Amino acid sequence: MRVPLLVGGLSRSDLGITDIALYDIDRERLGIIADLATKIADGVKITSTSTPEPAVGGADFVISSIRVGGAAQRAKDEAAAIALGAVGQETVGPVGFAMAVRTIPAMVEYGRMVARLAPRAWLVNFSNPVSLITQAVHQETDARLVGICDTPMEMFEDAAHALGLPASVCSYDYFGLNHLGWLRDVLFEGEGQLHRIWNDDAALKAAYRSPLFEPERLRKLRLLPTEYLYYYYRPEVALEHIKRAGSSRGAAVAKLTEELFKDLRGDKPLGLSSDPLERYQQYLAARDSSYMQLETGVTTPRIKPDWAELSGYDRIALMTMRAIVHNQGAVIPLDVANRGTLPFLEDEDIVEVQCRVDASGPHPQPVAPIPDHPRELIERVKTYERATVKAALTGNREELIDALALNPLVSSREQSAKLVEALL
Repeated sequence: MRVPLLVGGLSRSDLGITDIALYDIDRERLGIIADLATKIADGVKITSTSTPEPAVGGADFVISSIRVGGAAQRAKDEAAAIALGAVGQETVGPVGFAMAVRTIPAMVEYGRMVARLAPRAWLVNFSNPVSLITQAVHQETDARLVGICDTPMEMFEDAAHALGLPASVCSYDYFGLNHLGWLRDVLFEGEGQLHRIWNDDAALKAAYRSPLFEPERLRKLRLLPTEYLYYYYRPEVALEHIKRAGSSRGAAVAKLTEELFKDLRGDKPLGLSSDPLERYQQYLAARDSSYMQLETGVTTPRIKPDWAELSGYDRIALMTMRAIVHNQGAVIPLDVANRGTLPFLEDEDIVEVQCRVDASGPHPQPVAPIPDHPRELIERVKTYERATVKAALTGNREELIDALALNPLVSSREQSAKLVEALL
């Protein structure tokens, strides 16, 4: 759904892009999205292909964003998890597990295709859950690969703003896995700054765009967790809010998306803008404003602040691609092979850390020793991720149950078995 945004950014960039090829298994959606992308592209040729090979062959970058089963499957998964007393969220817990199990076989095949047809290309993975998908593709293929998420960069911006500092001139001490990361410090002119807000409740609350963590918890941690830690630290609260709402975010997004495509097909005008690009922007605004509303119980829309300039999937992708093409050495939080960065994990495990990105790709930067609490949670989740990748590739039902039982958001193997039955 964010492909037109990405196309707009790429076409206006200094990358010298001449052609962007789009592929999707859903031919109708592909046609509608390609039409939007063509309207946004500035002098760049947009084509769509009926098979993936022509789109991949000879590419410099291959960008993947797939959702097996579509938005409707996400809504079903979240409802099934909630009914069994588990948090229903698309990238963590049992719903993230189900999404990964469906997506890994397809993405591994795409990774092999990229390695075969475009061996010098960089495969930029947006497909969620990013950590699990990137782990599987890295493990099973020879594709040159980087996983991307905008959550860390949004955290950086918000923390800098809470400190009264411009985000673009600060540096950040950050570590973890995708959707399981912590910001240890914000450095300005080489000096750590977070110590200034640990005893300031208002500043700690200002570091987040939604009410997620109690100031007392943050003071004890002396770390700023990224927003997805909310599901690990306060799962009962999140589940209670979702149950009270009577729906999940997946259902809300599915409805928004269905209405958008009806409008763009001209099937059922909803009284909104008749201009396709304006209607698309309305969709994105509605989708973004509902982010983490149900889970936190907040009724007011979440609005992206005017000062937020760095975050957004399309911007992170463009930053990474520019750093490679122009050999910039830019420092960007990315999902890459560990290679000793976190010494308690295996070298080929995918981690999310600050990387220096140049013509040879991303290079993870050193991370200082990690406190016991985040280290233990990272180890536990990575153990679950390794088992999930293995089970997704074999499809063995017992292995799937055993893998999901390792997830911190699943209470027992008995619950895992019920969830696997309901989800898969």
